[in-house]
Amino acid sequence: MPRNRRRGDTGSGLTGLGLGSSRQPPGPRARFSLWRAIVLAVVVVIGGIYAAPNLFPPDFALQVTVDNSPRTFDDGLLDELAEVLETGGVPVIAKERMPDGGLLRVGDADQQLRGSALLREYLNPPGEERQFVVALNLASTTPEWLKGIGGEPMALGLDLKGGAHFVLQVDMEEALAKRLTDEVEKIKDMLREERVRYRSTANAVQGETIRMGFVTGQLRDRAVGIVEDEFREPDYLLEAADVAGQPGFVITVQQTRIDEIESNAVEQNLTGLRNRINQLGVAEPLVQKLGGSRIVVDLPGVQDAAEAKRKLNQFANLEFRLEAAATDRPSEIEAWPYAGGTVQLNRRVILTGDHVTHAVQARDGESGLPVVRITLDSEGGDMFHDATAPNIGRRMAIIFIEHRPVVTVDSVDGERVERLSSRAERRVITVPVIQEALGFKFDITGVTMLEAQDLAFLLRAGALAAPMYIVEERTVGATLGEENIERGMLAVGAGLVLVLIFMAVYYRVFGLVANVALTLNLVILVAVMSLLGATLTLPGIAGIVLTVGMAVDANVLIFSRIREELKTRPPAQAIQAGYDRAFLTIMDANVTTLFVALILLTIGSGPVAGFAITLSIGIVTSMFTAIFGSRVAVDLIYGGRRV
Repeated sequence: MPRNRRRGDTGSGLTGLGLGSSRQPPGPRARFSLWRAIVLAVVVVIGGIYAAPNLFPPDFALQVTVDNSPRTFDDGLLDELAEVLETGGVPVIAKERMPDGGLLRVGDADQQLRGSALLREYLNPPGEERQFVVALNLASTTPEWLKGIGGEPMALGLDLKGGAHFVLQVDMEEALAKRLTDEVEKIKDMLREERVRYRSTANAVQGETIRMGFVTGQLRDRAVGIVEDEFREPDYLLEAADVAGQPGFVITVQQTRIDEIESNAVEQNLTGLRNRINQLGVAEPLVQKLGGSRIVVDLPGVQDAAEAKRKLNQFANLEFRLEAAATDRPSEIEAWPYAGGTVQLNRRVILTGDHVTHAVQARDGESGLPVVRITLDSEGGDMFHDATAPNIGRRMAIIFIEHRPVVTVDSVDGERVERLSSRAERRVITVPVIQEALGFKFDITGVTMLEAQDLAFLLRAGALAAPMYIVEERTVGATLGEENIERGMLAVGAGLVLVLIFMAVYYRVFGLVANVALTLNLVILVAVMSLLGATLTLPGIAGIVLTVGMAVDANVLIFSRIREELKTRPPAQAIQAGYDRAFLTIMDANVTTLFVALILLTIGSGPVAGFAITLSIGIVTSMFTAIFGSRVAVDLIYGGRRV
């Protein structure tokens, strides 16, 4: 008869699972796979290297670049700016030259803001055109050897670490004036078709009104009959009145129409800003309307704040006008400076940059000079063709319009108050001869390489309905309070520690294996996000926490399967079968979750996209560490010996 087993005798059980006894005799030796160990070691080393830059927090810094100054940025100017900061009570930790400017590192965010004000006042006197761009930045402290192999820290969102924050003011007066100028052109076209002569329209737009004069009252009455269907209440109020002592009419824009024009201007500017920011490569930006005439732009983890500020604060457009003909009336002719002389242009604008769908900087195939290749939309192509086809052999001017920020200083109740505004600068960049009827694609010549780059960028991003200027700039910290963030991180850390303790106590050796795999999963996840340039936000941290849970769940499935297999198999075979049979279950659960994450990433934006990208990467890394990594650890412990 078989002997009774003594109490506490575990026989040949797999004690690493903490399962007590097993009725199966010792089986064959467990197998150790060398190739799996090598692959895991390579992945862990690479992951550790590219996750390491996140251990080096960035410094607060002021980045200064040349904008319109004839002065070059050299070491002397860098020392001069450092002295300005030191004199103003802002200690400079370090300073360094950059290709187009300099970087001065300071101690904290308060010193950064005070230093920015000092440098702006020193470099850009009020009332003059901006000479230098002073931007707030976060300077990297990653060792050069890590940078040399492409190692960069993971960008943190505004809700965790901050970034560049801008508030832009839309010039509503300019938006209204621009729209009313378009309406004047429409009225002129309607009157020309009916052969109704009108007086000069040079000052037709005055505030919220359009004023047009005529030689006789009869012509005025005919004009009113022509335009009254287009300009009527509730959007417009059309009234007969004297204009400059002559018969005429006044069209007053009603408030409902003004609100609509301003709303459309903000929406168009929002679209243009989003296109610009997409070209800057900023991850998860926030561009949204603030009140009735302002736009907020948050650029989390921005690497080049000076370049971002320059692009956001640069507003330009194009106008195409025909050279004046001998038959044009004097009131329709305008003189422009060009090439050391003047050129006579027709006031009528035949096309603007609003119709540009694509623009790219290139070089002419024959001369090698820089050009801007333009593609128009269907409406713009038709308009351009209709304007150039009957004027072959006539010259056409391309006018570049740029709005520059200007700071003016006023005294209010004895206090110095700075006011920001924009100043439009118009110049003729080229006056080519129309060789053939132009359509949807053509080249702009006569520009420098820098002008071609900026013009292509601005036109590609889309024309703005009105100029804007930056009224507020700062670096921002967590959108949640510091105390709430600390408590949140404490909760996440406490939960992770409890999971590690539970796995170690309940599954013993296998629990320690799961904990090692979980730690490796976090390291590899951070490394992959750093390599991809992903931005980590609070929703992203939620994705990491969910990834931790899924990684532990995968190990629980594996260990539970091994426990079932131990009832009928020797331990070595139970380990093999447990991993093999749990694989399909783990794959099904993770793939379905991955599909949902990819859908969120495709249709979502902002925090939703941040959560989705972290979850997507985490699912892949957790499957690798839970299935592949833990298998290597188990083989390393039990491989080569009889268990």
